[in-house]
Amino acid sequence: MAESLRSFFDELEAPDRHLALLNRSSPDPVRNLLDSLLDGQPVSVSEAEADSAADDDVVALVEDGSVVARSTLDELLESVLLINSDLYKTGAIELDEVALPAVFEGLDEVPFRVRGYPASNKEKLLLIIISRVIERIAAEHGDGTLRASFQRLSRIDDERGTRSVYERVAGTGVDVHVYGVGDVDSLSGLPITVHTGTSYPYQRSWFVVFTPPDGGDGDHVALLALEDEPNVWDGFWTFRPELVTRIERYIAEEV
Repeated sequence: MAESLRSFFDELEAPDRHLALLNRSSPDPVRNLLDSLLDGQPVSVSEAEADSAADDDVVALVEDGSVVARSTLDELLESVLLINSDLYKTGAIELDEVALPAVFEGLDEVPFRVRGYPASNKEKLLLIIISRVIERIAAEHGDGTLRASFQRLSRIDDERGTRSVYERVAGTGVDVHVYGVGDVDSLSGLPITVHTGTSYPYQRSWFVVFTPPDGGDGDHVALLALEDEPNVWDGFWTFRPELVTRIERYIAEEV
């Protein structure tokens, strides 16, 4: 049994990965957007020339010398690089529209360390998008279990987009559990289970974990982030069923 949420970070298996921007024709500000998103992370960005014109302005995820995923630069711009996190909070981006480009999906189990606003406008964005992707996957399944922490439960009401997402997910038949500090009365109209407390996981963790029913086949995905310094988060996401299942079980039994 895991000793703490932090202990799951010790199990990450991420090999060496980096991004290569192929045949770049886009202007420097576009390259700078990609750099700023990953600045300070264990994922470098380089440029390379490829023989095929089909690789123009393509970003490749390279692992141990081999390309394991590709996304066009336009895909990255539309889904991540030109996106503001407020669009998720207000609900301007519909749940069905949330997408994670393949090269970012392939950064699973890479430990990120990110700062929130005002220190950074961008660093938490990947984790926010991953959260929405997990919620979308849960809604698409229509069953299984979703567990999510909010630090302050009031955020579910304060962020219009967040409340609508959880109304939708819970309405599909997913067993939804939310965790946080504060008043639960405003959430009484949602078909969810609310867990309150004041311990470390309630105040300093950010997790969104989905498991299919009875541990069966299907998507297993988890985001886990911990705020060990004020407004600074260590986080990762994983699609490894065994690890996702154990994170979910730890939350269910220990939090």
